[in-house]
Amino acid sequence: MTGATGFVGGATMRQAVEQGWHVRALTRRPQPERAGVTWIAGALDKPDSLAEMAAGSDVVMHIAGVVNVPTRAAFEAGNATATRQVIDAARGASVTRFIHVSSLAAREPGLSNYGWSKERAEIIVRDSGLDWTIVRPPAVFGPGDTEMLDLFRMARRGIALLPPTGRMSAIYVDDLARLLVALAADRDASIGAVYEPDDGKPTGWSHRSFARAIGRAVGRSHVSTLAIPRSVLKAGGQIDKLVRRGRAKLTPDRARYIAHPDWVATAGAHPPADLWRPERETDDALAETVRWYRREGWL
Repeated sequence: MTGATGFVGGATMRQAVEQGWHVRALTRRPQPERAGVTWIAGALDKPDSLAEMAAGSDVVMHIAGVVNVPTRAAFEAGNATATRQVIDAARGASVTRFIHVSSLAAREPGLSNYGWSKERAEIIVRDSGLDWTIVRPPAVFGPGDTEMLDLFRMARRGIALLPPTGRMSAIYVDDLARLLVALAADRDASIGAVYEPDDGKPTGWSHRSFARAIGRAVGRSHVSTLAIPRSVLKAGGQIDKLVRRGRAKLTPDRARYIAHPDWVATAGAHPPADLWRPERETDDALAETVRWYRREGWL
């Protein structure tokens, strides 16, 4: 497994171990010993460590990737080239089952460098000759997440700055992890499938309704929402890049991604119900996320 030290990967590793899997997990930094886990020191750009990770495995699960780097070349290296290296490691270890975590952004490769690199990674997976399954998660939230933390903090203050008008899907991290572990055991039905899971909400959420759901989770009966116009969002991306350069969080690339009006999971691409369905109601999952943030002092 790649990405086991990250948000989605960590949740997936926990569930895999709980279900009796032994996980060989790639890590850049030393990790504490953990029952059911063999840590493999290395990185996505170190083929020897990827080969060691894949050796003796039944399934290779590629979760790691980059979401916010400064250049197109960095996106290509972190998403497309890295995926090819992991596939090469799987082939070298004679592992045929390959689960690849992509993104809804791969549907819109012309929109951002991120989406372009995720589509390229998907093409590499499709052409691999392995027994692959691709999973495109929507916005993922839950304990340990930093991407949505600012939205929770704003909602606590009774206000939320939002993207322009549009809709999105969301999924609780533990539900996504359950799907990935279920796919590891599924040797037939899911081979060659591209799944877009979500929390089960038909047609997804408007940005406003999701912000207000977060407001309820933090104990605010009302959250004032303000949609940022595309032009302002685009200008903010240029300014942040100029000011913080390589440390910018709102790059022009990310601004175009955020402003896109349709990040709703495709209904026809949901995983089959006999394989997986979301278990946690979103309001409950948001409340659990808030409890975790508060225990950790993040909120």
